[in-house]
Amino acid sequence: MTRQGVTQYLRVLEAANLLATVRRGGEKLHLLNPVPLQEIYERWIAKFETLRLKALADLKRRLENSHD
Repeated sequence: MTRQGVTQYLRVLEAANLLATVRRGGEKLHLLNPVPLQEIYERWIAKFETLRLKALADLKRRLENSHD
């Protein structure tokens, strides 16, 4: 990947607020911003998690009962 490609990709991540940029002297540090990822998890993924965990618990219970 070219340096320009990396720079462009970092700009896209910054624009999406997925990176926090910190300047330290001559360095520019790019740090992961976990807040948007947590918001995505809460908004989209978490609502499916309860159903998935219930399905796994039901499967475990059925498998354990089938061996009795």
